[in-house]
Amino acid sequence: MERRRWNDSSWAALWPKRERLTNLVTPVLLEALALQPGEQVVDLGCGGGVATLRAAELVGRDGAVVGADISAPLAELASRRAAEAGAKNVSFQVVDVQTDRVAGGPFDVAMSQFGVMFFDEPERAFTNIRSQLTAGGRIGFACWQAPDQNPWFFAGSLAGLIPPPPPPEPGKSPTGPFSLCDAGRTRSILEGAGFAGVSFDAREMSMEVPEDAVVDDAQLTFMGVPAEQMGEVRLAVDRHMAQFRLPSGLSRFPIAFQIVTARNRGV
Repeated sequence: MERRRWNDSSWAALWPKRERLTNLVTPVLLEALALQPGEQVVDLGCGGGVATLRAAELVGRDGAVVGADISAPLAELASRRAAEAGAKNVSFQVVDVQTDRVAGGPFDVAMSQFGVMFFDEPERAFTNIRSQLTAGGRIGFACWQAPDQNPWFFAGSLAGLIPPPPPPEPGKSPTGPFSLCDAGRTRSILEGAGFAGVSFDAREMSMEVPEDAVVDDAQLTFMGVPAEQMGEVRLAVDRHMAQFRLPSGLSRFPIAFQIVTARNRGV
């Protein structure tokens, strides 16, 4: 399901609009990672490669960063950006980091900016990731805090208008933007996968961006809204988003996220 959705070329073409909501988080994530010159880094669920390219600048020409994503169109976008930037120490691969190995390891650091919330077997996924890190290697990722702390997320306003997602298959976990919002559950997943020293840094900020950084018809289609209900759903979304609109034409969205860090306790 996730593979099919993320490989929709029309969705990927709109990805730069979505990035406007999350680009301000990149410096916070990179500060927590404290990347050093010469380190080998893998960016999990790298999307369009914005954070990947910034990480590549930090590790320098003696280091390297590999962006890994399940989406071929997004990996292509990231590769084009790298070529335009003349980045020689960065590459991109289309892989499922839940199960696959990423060429170029072992890595000193695994990083992710909102890219690890879509694992339907999260402990298996993080075990696979940890196995590709050096002894003592570290992981750091940004994920959302709870939905009620992120009022920009409009799905609650659509209750009764669209069907709820189907329950996960036996042995699978629910996926989605808030699947790692619970710190206790996330700590348990990471420790079960072999990580130690798990820590959480909760952050809040606000940003002014166009409304379509959060929602437009493409986003609603991606969420599964059928064409015959689009008009009714648009009205519900419009009512919800009105609270964030500014006279400038932009919208001010409060966001609440957390930076999770840990290290590989394996040898």
